[in-house]
Amino acid sequence: MSNIEHQSIKQWPEQERPRERLLAQGANSLSDAELLAIFLRSGSKQHSAVELSRILIQHFGSLNAVFDASLEDISQFHGIAATKYSQLMAVKELGRRYLQHHLNQPTDLSRSDLITDYLRYELLGEQQEVFAVLCLDSQLRKLHFKKLFFGSVNYCNISINQILRYAISQHATHIVIAHNHPQGLAVPSKEDLDLTQHILKACHLTEINLLDHLIISREHSFSFAEHNLIAT
Repeated sequence: MSNIEHQSIKQWPEQERPRERLLAQGANSLSDAELLAIFLRSGSKQHSAVELSRILIQHFGSLNAVFDASLEDISQFHGIAATKYSQLMAVKELGRRYLQHHLNQPTDLSRSDLITDYLRYELLGEQQEVFAVLCLDSQLRKLHFKKLFFGSVNYCNISINQILRYAISQHATHIVIAHNHPQGLAVPSKEDLDLTQHILKACHLTEINLLDHLIISREHSFSFAEHNLIAT
């Protein structure tokens, strides 16, 4: 670790400071720790904001996990208290609302990344397995989103009839189903594959289009549609 990182960011050469680099080179030029440091604004007596951000990411395992951490867990680190925690939660919520706004506009399948990002925001913080349904109209605009079923860490009991009743009640033309693997990889099990086909067949009977089934884990997402696992 370089000596500069032990200094207050205000003492860094201007071209090395995260905020100045963001303005000059764009947000993509910054690491996760540098982006997080901009929101934290200051570090502690022992660490600069960038050092503290790197420590948080290393401890929790990823940037996403930092945003999903509880106040009790994150406040164990010097330099983090209720004020900084509330700032992080506000940033997370702003991201969710930003994506939700775009989903309320006409969307095409080439922008399916918006749907994936939105569902990641909704499901990543869950500590148990959750099965959710996103209802879309004929122009692929968001009608409604609901977490329908809640299970254990690695299992969730699903009712296909309830999924269809919910989609019909929202006058959905298309749906995207999603569930999380809170402690595992975004890899479909045989049960996931079978369930998807059963839901797909039921959707055909009600003239609802199943666009995708997404599995959300901390680091990755798995799309059944992108892997050609939703047969029409």
